Amino acid sequence: MDIGTARGRRTALLLAFALVFCVAVPGTAVAQSESQVGGTVVVEEGETIDELEAFAGTVVVEGTVTGDVSAVGGDVRIDGDVGGDLEAVGGSATVAGNVDGDLEAATGTLSIEEDGTVGGDLSAGAGTVVIDGTVDGNAAVGAETIRLGDDAAIAGDLRYGGTLEGNTDAVAGEIRQETTWGWGDETGFETVFSWLFSAYVLALNLVLGAALLLVFPRFSGGVADHVANDPLRTGLVGLGALVGVPVLLVAIAVTIVGLPISFVGGFAFALAIWIAIVYGRFAVAAWVLSLVDVHNRWVALVVGLVAGALVVQIPYFGSLINLLVLLLGLGALARGLYARRQSVRRRERDPRGGVGPEEPSAD
Repeated sequence: MDIGTARGRRTALLLAFALVFCVAVPGTAVAQSESQVGGTVVVEEGETIDELEAFAGTVVVEGTVTGDVSAVGGDVRIDGDVGGDLEAVGGSATVAGNVDGDLEAATGTLSIEEDGTVGGDLSAGAGTVVIDGTVDGNAAVGAETIRLGDDAAIAGDLRYGGTLEGNTDAVAGEIRQETTWGWGDETGFETVFSWLFSAYVLALNLVLGAALLLVFPRFSGGVADHVANDPLRTGLVGLGALVGVPVLLVAIAVTIVGLPISFVGGFAFALAIWIAIVYGRFAVAAWVLSLVDVHNRWVALVVGLVAGALVVQIPYFGSLINLLVLLLGLGALARGLYARRQSVRRRERDPRGGVGPEEPSAD
């Protein structure tokens, strides 16, 4: 093997996994003003920073942010102090500490807990909003369900869209229902959250896909070939893996000795599902593009992932199509790994066998 080629591949390997590491592992805010991207972003207890902009799976503020916090994540939690405004977009947001300024949230669920305080106004669009803490200003909430707890206190007015439940005496000002907006309004927060979260997932998928194509170009090409040449068999293999592997892991977990193995296996299977989604979208796009005589794996990766992110937004049919693509990707991944294992065994039995096929050149 050419030394320069080997060194280049090792460099690509390190760069690819460094990219995945940067977006997938926990990160801690350590500077005075932070813009963070990662699996988990944490402002530790006792730590103080000026401002925080975070784009992560989980964002937690346990210490102090003297300025504003803008967070996009699956889960946003404030246990410490925010001296400015809080903007939260994510699956859930919880305020159990203090937000001195305004709170704007577009989330699946929003909870202001008993010890939580919002010093300014509250503007929220969510599936469920629970207020059991204090809002010193006005509140405008659009949600399917809005629940006021026994310890809730809203100093100003409450405008809401949806179903209001609980302690309405907690509102010192006027309570007014708005019939023109609320959860499900296409101009409301739900659409904003959906597209922002989709953009975040798309970015992660692009990084993972680029890493796979750089590090395993021949294997990735084989995955695409399995989907293009034998989609029915590949999909059935994927269905078997999707159903069979969890059953096997549960069976292993029944024994005390097998519990750690099952835990590690579950993590590995979750990673395999993620890889299968990326591979499935890449492979389907590669097949479609080949019909119009386009054979560039990077174009196929971008087209497949962007199209997949758009298709999944379609109600009902989007989820079904995404499942079919997952089955194709998972089946192709399983078949590729099996073929790889068989190839290794053949070489072990006959170490003097012929040289394998040439690595395909980069597009």
